[in-house]
Amino acid sequence: MISKKVQDAFNDQINAELYSAYLYYSIQAYFEELNLEGFANWMKIQIQEELSHVAKFTNFINERGGRVIPKAIECPPIEWESPMVAFEATFTHEQAVSVSINKLVDIAIAENDHASKIFLDWFVSEQVEEEASVNAVVQKLKLMKDSPHGLFMIDRELAQRVFTPPAGQAT
Repeated sequence: MISKKVQDAFNDQINAELYSAYLYYSIQAYFEELNLEGFANWMKIQIQEELSHVAKFTNFINERGGRVIPKAIECPPIEWESPMVAFEATFTHEQAVSVSINKLVDIAIAENDHASKIFLDWFVSEQVEEEASVNAVVQKLKLMKDSPHGLFMIDRELAQRVFTPPAGQAT
């Protein structure tokens, strides 16, 4: 059985994951306006990842006898000055998600909830990957500076990204 404190924290995280998907949806639309289809694809895959995180939390709460309680999702920004600014915002956001996941681990430990702690270990590792993935794009954008050729090369690379659902999850 999941404690009310863990259930409430996990419901807050579901909301945060949905906000992440909404934020990336907004950034995807921005990239589509710029005709940067590879950048838009990268965000589309990111949306799918965030929604898979929602499913993982939802399933876990339900399996532990808890209740998922939906909350309103905040409206994300809709404008960015450049692809670099959009990806820097993405990186900052992923760092904030990492902090949030770490706080969930702290709550699980304080509640002596070993099942939740083990469940969250996957998310801790996932956030290391998420931050590294976004930072790699940020670093490439910094290297190319104002080169339109560089932007199109990165766009072509980002178009290759595909969604791989977490183990045990259907697409």
